[in-house]
Amino acid sequence: MGVSIEVDKLNAWFGKTQALYDITMKVAANHATAIIGPSGCGKSTFVRCLNRMHETVPEARAAGSVHIGELNVYNGSSAVQIRRRIGMVFQKPNPFPTMSIYDNVAAGLKLNGYNNRKKLDEIVERSLKLSALWDEVKDTLRKKSGASLSGGQQQRLCIARALAVEPEVLLMDEPCSALDPISTGKIEELIYQLKERFTIVIVTHNMQQAYRVAEFTGFFLLGKLIEFDKTEKIFTTPSDKRTEDYITGRFG
Repeated sequence: MGVSIEVDKLNAWFGKTQALYDITMKVAANHATAIIGPSGCGKSTFVRCLNRMHETVPEARAAGSVHIGELNVYNGSSAVQIRRRIGMVFQKPNPFPTMSIYDNVAAGLKLNGYNNRKKLDEIVERSLKLSALWDEVKDTLRKKSGASLSGGQQQRLCIARALAVEPEVLLMDEPCSALDPISTGKIEELIYQLKERFTIVIVTHNMQQAYRVAEFTGFFLLGKLIEFDKTEKIFTTPSDKRTEDYITGRFG
């Protein structure tokens, strides 16, 4: 099951440039939360701070409090431990090109020391079913490489790979921006189904997508969280004029 995420006064920097300013919000367990805002407003930096991917960039750092359930992300927890519990799917599908479909899904498990073949088979099958890809690839699991799949299939493969290590949270950074409308629809349908098991945070530039898949939405601007509320309220009666201006296309 998913867990809630509590963020309190989160700040982030790239060298001397501050990218996030005092972000405070609570992400509900087993719901999808969308992060919207114009390019360069801190959306991707925010989700990368949740699983400490931000600190992999040279001279990048973050300060503040992030709790994933009872886990304190920035105080006493190892980055490896955190990333086991918080899966991430990136903007462009990134399957391991030399690995089979099976080995792509099992990669994280093998890194964590799994070597029981029967157990691996079960988890790979379950993860591919959860990502709505099993029926399309079950006959070529070990014959085809991950890179041989279509763009939409590759993205679902990456979702399966993230789910295989049984995270509680799934972060998705513009997962549909490189996909065609049919593949996008499949990913959105998948998000809707995965909410039953996981807490999902999705960064998106697509206003309609945020409205379709997320119960809650946060609007970022210039590194600040301008407004965070139920998605329907954000899109129909926002409290801040800057939110209204962005949603109605006056800027961004």
